[in-house]
Amino acid sequence: MSVAQPVFRFAPSPNGELHLGHAYSALLNLQMARRCNAKMLLRIEGIDTQRCTAALEKQMLEDLEWIGFEWDEEPIRQSGRFDLYQDALLKIDELGLLYASGMSRSEIKREVTKLESAGTPWPRDPDGSPIYPGKERELRDSPRKPLSKTIGRQIIRLDMAMAKAKINDPLFWNEMASNGNMDVNPEEVKAEPAVWGDVILARRDVPTSYHIACVIDDAAQGVTHVVRGKDLYFATAIHRLLQHLLGLPAPVYFHHELIRNDERQKLSKSDGHTSLRQLRNSGLSPMDVIDRMGLSLL
Repeated sequence: MSVAQPVFRFAPSPNGELHLGHAYSALLNLQMARRCNAKMLLRIEGIDTQRCTAALEKQMLEDLEWIGFEWDEEPIRQSGRFDLYQDALLKIDELGLLYASGMSRSEIKREVTKLESAGTPWPRDPDGSPIYPGKERELRDSPRKPLSKTIGRQIIRLDMAMAKAKINDPLFWNEMASNGNMDVNPEEVKAEPAVWGDVILARRDVPTSYHIACVIDDAAQGVTHVVRGKDLYFATAIHRLLQHLLGLPAPVYFHHELIRNDERQKLSKSDGHTSLRQLRNSGLSPMDVIDRMGLSLL
C-alpha cells in the first residue's frame, strides 16, 4: 500500500506588508516540505475583505517569489469560499452550540472591569483578553432569527461548555519535535479549548472567523502538516474542537519560534523596518534576508 504524499501549506493574509516573520515561516514550511517530498501549498487568507486588497496580494506574491518561496498549485482564496464556511457554521448550529452575541470588546472590558472592581477575579484567555462573561448565552433558547439570517449581522459565539459536553474523550493534537525533526514521533498534547471561553466563530463585518476558515480549508486541501508560529499554539485547541464537531481530519502541527524585534516583541505588519519590501528596497539580497533570519541554523 502506497503512503499518501504529505501536504504543507503557508497561509498569509494580504492585509499589510509581509515581514521577516512571514518569510521565516514560509521558507521553513518549504524547507520541511522538500525534505519529505511533500506538496507545498499557498493559501490566501483574505476573509477580511476590507483590509485585504488585490494590491496587497500582488505585492505579497511578489515578495514571496523574491525571497525564494515556491508553491506547487494555484493558491486558493478564502474570499471566494464564504459559502463553505457558512455551511460549517450551520452544521454546528444544528448541534445547538451557537448563539448570537451583541457585546463588543469594549463592552466586555467594561463589564469585566466592573466585576473585578467588585472583587471578582476574572480569567483571561491565552492572548491576555478577558473571557467573554456569557451574559447572552442564556438567551439562546428565546425566539431568534435563523442563523443563516444572522451570519454577517451579529457576532456568533460557540457555547464552549455545551461543545465540550458533546465530546466523550479528551482532545489531543500531535505536535512535532521542537526542532521540527520529522523523523521523531510527534508528542501528544492535550487540547484545552475551554481556556478561550465562548469563542467567536463569525463576526458582524466578517461572516466567518479564522478558526472556521482554517479548519475547513486544511481539510479541503488535504493538509497533513501545519507549520506556523508559536503565537497560534494555544489556538490549536479550538481547531481540534472544531475538527471533532465537524468530523474533519486533524493534521500534525509544528509551532516554530517567532522572529522578534530588538525589544523581544512579536513583529507586526505596521513595523516597516522588518517588511520584506523595505529590506528589498534597501539593497539586501534574498540570501542576506535568509541569513538575518538564521534559517540556515535549523
